[in-house]
Amino acid sequence: MTRVFICYLARTIVATVLVAFAATTFAQESVPVDAGQPEQSRRLDQDVQALKDEVLDLNRDLFLLEEDLLFPANSQVALFLSMDVGEYFALDSVSVKIDGKEVSNYLYTVREVDALIRGGVQRLHMANLKTGEHQLVAVFIGKGPHGRDYRRGATMTIDKGIGAKYVELKISDRVRKQQPEFIIKDWE
Repeated sequence: MTRVFICYLARTIVATVLVAFAATTFAQESVPVDAGQPEQSRRLDQDVQALKDEVLDLNRDLFLLEEDLLFPANSQVALFLSMDVGEYFALDSVSVKIDGKEVSNYLYTVREVDALIRGGVQRLHMANLKTGEHQLVAVFIGKGPHGRDYRRGATMTIDKGIGAKYVELKISDRVRKQQPEFIIKDWE
């Protein structure tokens, strides 16, 4: 089945469930409740609650199906950013290009940079790539040593095979040169 057909089918199922839910709710509101029908009202409430639970379960399943369709495991590439120490570089933004096409451009807040320095890892981008070689270029912008504006790039050729590929963009300090170092590597 094609991706478009599956998405259409999923939307149709959700629409049908929502119409059934609306009809049940309307029926519940239109039935006059008197002292002789508390059992019927209780059953209707249980049916409505069961239908709500089914809609939530269906929505979760459709979300997972959509993720599998959009990012199949055999063509998936995920890019992550990590930072070590951060004494010689204060990160402002990162721009990532794959095969000359910009796929991610992220501007950081002080709290996000602090989280990265404390060991956090951010998923910058997830995409589908065909098998073969792809050129990855990352440009890091921020403040370098002595508070000067700093713009550095790092490049890597990704050899995408069958299966998921994870790539780490790492910013670390080179104490010997008192400069930041920008590394792109396969993430094991």
